[in-house]
Amino acid sequence: MKIIVDAMGGDNAPQALVQGALEAHRLHGVEIILVGRAEEVLRAVEACGEKTLPAGVEVRDAREVVEIADDPATAFKVKKDSSLTVGLTLLKEGAGDAFASAGSTGALLSGATLLVKRIRGIRRAAMGPVFPTAAGQAILCDCGANAECTPEYLLQFAYLGSYYAKRVLGVAEPRVGLLNIGAEAEKGDTLRHEAYALLREADAAGRIRFVGNIEANTAMEGQADVVVADGFSGNIMLKCMEGTSGFLLHQLKSVFLSSLLTKLGALLVKRDLGALKKELDPRESGGTPFLGISRPVIKAHGSSDARAVCNAILRAKEYAESGFIADVEANAALMRVERPAEKA
Repeated sequence: MKIIVDAMGGDNAPQALVQGALEAHRLHGVEIILVGRAEEVLRAVEACGEKTLPAGVEVRDAREVVEIADDPATAFKVKKDSSLTVGLTLLKEGAGDAFASAGSTGALLSGATLLVKRIRGIRRAAMGPVFPTAAGQAILCDCGANAECTPEYLLQFAYLGSYYAKRVLGVAEPRVGLLNIGAEAEKGDTLRHEAYALLREADAAGRIRFVGNIEANTAMEGQADVVVADGFSGNIMLKCMEGTSGFLLHQLKSVFLSSLLTKLGALLVKRDLGALKKELDPRESGGTPFLGISRPVIKAHGSSDARAVCNAILRAKEYAESGFIADVEANAALMRVERPAEKA
């Protein structure tokens, strides 16, 4: 398994990217292609205590960097020698099995869509982060790639999320919920009403397991394994979860440090608190897959440290090995809604 890493993407590049990639190579046995300015990447390798590149790790020189201020829709075209463009091109050509980047989300999505291409029949790629619930885990699809959606997009997101939940999360029969402002079928706007009808039809055909509308609070309770949303609503839900978990952990820390008695209590629950903190730590998930792209592409957070990068590469490995893309390719025709012009 060979993972291509954008060594120049993100706030902490190249050091955190290189360190995380070397850790992933050591811990998980993956081969690595580090793409970026060769001299800077090699200095970062030396800073990690490696005098030479370990066997199974190589560097591909790329002289440009896609900056956060660059136009995300055209940056990968304008900067053809950027680490992002070169890395995606290597993926397209089959030089590696997956690509991971902590760089610009918009530029990565545009580059993946136009260079690597979507799976035939998939209208839009979606971002599918996995989040913890009271019952285990669930995938949110979409969380920001598509602010405006059609009912067909949401139907395809349901299929994409279901296949990912089966193949990567190990859920035998994933439950699909449509994110809405209420559980009743009549709740929501026109988009939600039309998407609901398509999802119910797919459920009746035995293609997905649709459990109806789901609110954000019940999603956290684990009442669905796949939460389907337009990118606008999904991003708000995701950011709210991240902010709330950070706030609660901060408040818990303040409570436990408030007196000698609470400090003693903290010692008694230290292990359990550590496990909770790890579960809520976004660094543990590592990265978010772009579902619907024809090759595995993982987006790590822009502020990723070495630990997060290592986990993002592990996610890329799991994704590439899962068989998810083959499932989508085999069933893409079932995910389409014929338009009047197509029927004619």
